[in-house]
Amino acid sequence: MLPRRIAAARPLTRALAPAIARRPQTFQQVRTALTEAERLDLVDPNMNGGFINPPPIKASKRDPYGDYWDKQERRNYGQPVHEDHDILGALSLHDYDHFTPAWGAVLMGSFIVSVLGLCLVVKQYYPDKISVPKTYEDGLEAELGGPGAVRARKHGEEPSWR
Repeated sequence: MLPRRIAAARPLTRALAPAIARRPQTFQQVRTALTEAERLDLVDPNMNGGFINPPPIKASKRDPYGDYWDKQERRNYGQPVHEDHDILGALSLHDYDHFTPAWGAVLMGSFIVSVLGLCLVVKQYYPDKISVPKTYEDGLEAELGGPGAVRARKHGEEPSWR
């Protein structure tokens, strides 16, 4: 008896399955962790009231021979100013891009090697010597331990390293 019920229900499920699949989804849940202020930031990401920034080009990189209304800042009248104008203006710090960091490392390394080489040459030819050797009247024989002790140099004795 159970197989007859299954066989009888099978055509009905086949008829309803395409209709269920075609039914449009009525509710879609959107989950987000954004606050209201963050959602407004997505509308205006720079948060500058829709102001269109010009491209961020430093004033020192612009054509120095161009015909500008403001010669120092290299701007024309009415031209919009970038919001980071304090960083991009003519009086900001210059970019030091005369050479790449790799070439700078080569220059620094050659400077260090040349200074150390000069120190080695000076050490080789000018050893550490006392300019005026110190002498004592009696060689400090008694002060250094008596006749068997190594005594200091007397007046008129030559230094041992000459």
